[in-house]
Amino acid sequence: MKALKHLNKYFIKYKVRLILGLFIAVTSRLFAVAVPKFVGDIVAEVEQYIKGNITDIAVVKHSLLVNILLIIGSALLAGFFMFLMRQTFIVVSRFIEFDLKNEIYAHYQKLSLSFYKINRTGDLMNRISEDVGKVRLYAGPALMYSVNTITLFAVVLTYMSSIAPKLTLYTIAPLPVLSLSVYYLSVAINKRTTIVQEYLSKLTTFTQESFSGIAVLKAYQIEGRTNTDFNELANQSKQKSIDLARVQALFYPLMVCLIGISNIIVIYIGGKQYLNGQISDFGVLVEFIIFVNMLTWPVATVGWVSSMIQQAEASQKRINEFLKTIPEIKNKENAIPVSITGEINFENVDFTYPDTGIHALKNLSFNIKAGQTVGIIGNTGSGKSTVLELIGRLYDPTKGKISIDKQPLNSINLQSLRSQMGYVPQDAFLFSDTIENNICFGKNNATEAEMIEVAKTASVHKNIKDFKNGYKTLLGERGVTLSGGQKQRVSIARALLKNPKILLLDDSLSAVDTETEKQIIENFKALSEKRTTIIVSHRISSVKNADLILVLKDGKLIQKGNHKLLTKNYGYYLDLYKKQSQQKEV
Repeated sequence: MKALKHLNKYFIKYKVRLILGLFIAVTSRLFAVAVPKFVGDIVAEVEQYIKGNITDIAVVKHSLLVNILLIIGSALLAGFFMFLMRQTFIVVSRFIEFDLKNEIYAHYQKLSLSFYKINRTGDLMNRISEDVGKVRLYAGPALMYSVNTITLFAVVLTYMSSIAPKLTLYTIAPLPVLSLSVYYLSVAINKRTTIVQEYLSKLTTFTQESFSGIAVLKAYQIEGRTNTDFNELANQSKQKSIDLARVQALFYPLMVCLIGISNIIVIYIGGKQYLNGQISDFGVLVEFIIFVNMLTWPVATVGWVSSMIQQAEASQKRINEFLKTIPEIKNKENAIPVSITGEINFENVDFTYPDTGIHALKNLSFNIKAGQTVGIIGNTGSGKSTVLELIGRLYDPTKGKISIDKQPLNSINLQSLRSQMGYVPQDAFLFSDTIENNICFGKNNATEAEMIEVAKTASVHKNIKDFKNGYKTLLGERGVTLSGGQKQRVSIARALLKNPKILLLDDSLSAVDTETEKQIIENFKALSEKRTTIIVSHRISSVKNADLILVLKDGKLIQKGNHKLLTKNYGYYLDLYKKQSQQKEV
C-alpha cells in the first residue's frame, strides 16, 4: 500500500469527520451486538420454563415482551447509526475524490509541452477518471467496511470470550486460513488490476482519437478497419477483465465455506460442552450461532475490501507516476513579475527537442526592439515555430541565452510573462463553447465593445454576424463549425483581446485568402506601435511590411533585414519572393 500513502494528507484534512465516523461505527456495533444477547436471554427464559424452574407463565410472557422490544429498539438504533456511518465515510470519500481530481488537473497544467507529446490524451483522461474512481472506493467503502469489520470483531469477540472462551477459540480457528487466502489472492488481483487499467487507457485513447479524427476516417473509408482494430483491442481488454474476475470470484465462496465451518464447530463443540455441563444455558449456543452468522458479511467483505484496496493501489500507482513528474518549465526561486516592453534578444541559442532529438535551432542570435513588427520566414523545419515556443517559454533553450527587456527569460515569473503575451498557434484550437466565450477566453471581464473591436481587427466580425446566433453561436469540438480561416481569425481576435505587449503569430494566416490577409495586416499597422509583433509565415505577403525579417534555414539565420533590403540581395528570400510573385500572377 505504498502508493496509497499519497492519500494520507487528505485523511488528515478530514480527520474530524473520520473520527466522528469511527465513533458512530462503534456505537452502531454495540447496539447490533446487543441483539443476540437478548435472543439468548429469550431462549434461556424458555429453557428455564420448560425445565420447571419458572412456573408462572405471565412472568415468561412479560420477559419475552421486554426482550422483543429491546431487540427491535437495538436493531433500529443500530440501523440508524449505520446510516450515519455511511453518510460520514462515503461523503469523505467524495471530498477526497474531488481534491485528488483537482490536484491531478492542476499538476497536468503545470507539466511541460514535451510531456503531452509523449503521453496520449486518452491515458491522461483515464487516470483522472477511472483511476481516481478506483481510489475513491478505497477512501470510502473500503475504509468504512474495514472500520465496521474491525469494530464488530473487537466487540463480538470480547463478548464471546467473556461467556465461553474455549468455544470462542474454536469458532475463530478458520480465520488464519482466511488471512493467508486473502493475502495470496490480493497479490494476484493487484497484478491483474494494473493490466486491466492499462487496457482501459488504451481503449480510451483509441476511441478519443477515432472520434477526433472521424473526418479523416470517413474520407479514407477505413471505418471497417478501425472497427476491426477496436474490436480486437476491446476483446483483449475483455479477456484481461475476465482474468481479474476469475480471481475475484474465489473470494465469496471461500468466505461462505469458512463461515460454514465455523457454524459446524459451534454446533459440534458447543453441543458437547452443553451436554457435559460446561455451558449452563442453551441460549449461549444460540447466541454464538447468531454471532458467527453476524460475522458472515464482515468476513466476506474482507475479500471485497482487499480487492478494492489492491485495485486502488494499482490505480494510485499510475496516478503517482504523473504526479511525480517534475515540470521541465517552472518558475525559479524569486522569479519576479515584471511589466515588459517587448525587447527580445537571442544570444547563440541552440535547441534540441527532448522528445524527438531534432536539432531545431543552431547558434541563433538576433535582437528585436520593443514595438517592432518582425517577420520570420523559411522552409518547413527551419525552426520558425521553435523561436516562438522559446519566447513563450514553452521550452527552455539547450544552450545560449534568451532575454526580454535585458532580463534573462527564465528569471521572469511565468504567469507574469505569459499574461503579457498573445500567442496564436499554427493549428488554431477553439473550445466547444460559444464564439463569444472563445474570444473572451483570455479576458473574462471583456466588454462587448472590446470583443467586437478585436473581431473587426481580425476581419472575422462580418462572418460572425452572418451566423444565426452571432457571437452566441455554439461551436463543435475544436471549433469544427468554422472554416480553417475563420478559426484562425477567431484565435487572432482572442490573442488581441488580451492587449498583449508581445504578439506571436505562428503561420496563423495560412488558411486565409490573400485579400483578407492583406486587410488583417493593414489592421495590425495601427496597433503595431503599441506592441512587439512576430509573424511566422511561409508567405512573403504576410511579412513584407515588417520592420525586420529573419530568414531561417535548418535552424540557422541566413538573412535578415527589411523587405526592400532583402529583395536587392540575391538569396533565399529573393528566390521565394520571385516564385510567389509568379504564382500570384498565374
